[in-house]
Amino acid sequence: MRRFWREHLPGERNLAANTQRSYRDTLRLLLPFVARRSRKPVDRRAVTDLSAERIQGFLRDLEAQRGCGIATRNQRPAAIRSLAHFVGMNSPGHVPWWGASRAIPFPKAARSLVTYLEKDEREALRSAPEETTTQGRRDRALLRYRYNTGARADEVAQGRIADVQRGRTPGRDASSVLIPGKGNKPRRCPRWARTAEALRAVVGSRAPSEAIFRNRRGQPLTRFGIHALVERYAAVVAVALPAVARKRVSPHTIRPTTAAHLLRAGVAINTIRAWLGPVALHTTNVYAEVDREMKAKALANGEVKEEKEGKPWRQDTGLMEFLRAL
Repeated sequence: MRRFWREHLPGERNLAANTQRSYRDTLRLLLPFVARRSRKPVDRRAVTDLSAERIQGFLRDLEAQRGCGIATRNQRPAAIRSLAHFVGMNSPGHVPWWGASRAIPFPKAARSLVTYLEKDEREALRSAPEETTTQGRRDRALLRYRYNTGARADEVAQGRIADVQRGRTPGRDASSVLIPGKGNKPRRCPRWARTAEALRAVVGSRAPSEAIFRNRRGQPLTRFGIHALVERYAAVVAVALPAVARKRVSPHTIRPTTAAHLLRAGVAINTIRAWLGPVALHTTNVYAEVDREMKAKALANGEVKEEKEGKPWRQDTGLMEFLRAL
């Protein structure tokens, strides 16, 4: 187990810190569960105590006792399979156990509809922070930055001032920002002029190594702080716009909002993929399915109009004259 955590995950697989934490949380739940079933202390279990039957019992327990949905439940076997792969590669005698662990079935989860904001809802959310305070200006800049780049909350939290690049020639060269990216896949995203102006007001003359967005104590804003920020202003907007109250607005909601609005503007799906930085093309195609406005236009263009009843051939004088002239 120590080699798995200290060598395999950070060194051989180079997994992101958040992925390693997810794996850790899975095993912190799994190992005590198996210890209770096998009636052995946690530090005296063998590899074979993690049988496929007990792992399936653990997954069922997640749904029954912890109230996890199928999608959340299906995230846990990723850590178990990674551990099984590591054991099987380093201990040939456990290859059958490895195969049994990998054969655990996954129940298919229903795919939920992607939530995004309409233009008036997005504008109301962006305008919710007060511009008269330092915190309000920071929050406005953060919301504008997230809509401009479609960056994830964790990517915004990791952003540094050195990642912000200004255009060399104003009005000709677009400024951009380097986004860390999920899975160590950085990308550079262009910034709109208003976004660049808002960021300049927030960054000021601070050192390039500092975080772009800081909290009240001067420390880097975390993804949990960004989550609380978005939910707080969404509650304010929901009072004036009841449609927002019916949506589950979170930091991730802004990401499909950016994708939907880029699609309406006629941006190609491959360009949006490079803009948002998802791993696979089918991930971006999800955003292409959510825009109701584009669906309505497609439906209107494909509508079969009512056909007009034609005149009987005897009343078609042009046809009769054509026949006489033959």
